[in-house]
Amino acid sequence: MSISIQVTVNGKQYTSEVAPRDLLVYYLRDALRLTGTHVGCDTSSCGACTVLVDGQAVKSCTLLAAQADGCQVTTIEGLASGDTLHPLQEGFREEHGLQCGFCTPGMIMLAADLLQRNPNPSETEIRHALEGNFCRCTGYHNIVRAIQHAAHKMQGHPKTTIA
Repeated sequence: MSISIQVTVNGKQYTSEVAPRDLLVYYLRDALRLTGTHVGCDTSSCGACTVLVDGQAVKSCTLLAAQADGCQVTTIEGLASGDTLHPLQEGFREEHGLQCGFCTPGMIMLAADLLQRNPNPSETEIRHALEGNFCRCTGYHNIVRAIQHAAHKMQGHPKTTIA
């Protein structure tokens, strides 16, 4: 048995047949070949699979593909504009907000949701927002700096050095 869904992913509309039990993360990776969304734990503990669904951060390993029917989904591949990186992607590069990079897509997508809701978060607010996403390589300091970098850039401020 399969279910027909229509979903817009990164601005492109897809009509697909999915099994009722298919998770959104596997639909994105396997059916659409958008492998920037990572599978980390399959239990919603790590956040590596975070995407935006109708503008809100969602761990895609906890959502059935059928539940995304009619929704707008943005993955890490959908943030950049052509060859121009999104300020968050630029911030992670400039502030060395990654090491192995496995958690990075989920961190960036969670940060995109945060900055949409709060364009100028404090360090404490950023750290609180990141609590559901794990990074096993960094001490989070540079991830926080990367998000602050993006927040400043998105507000039109020149790059500032954050202690």
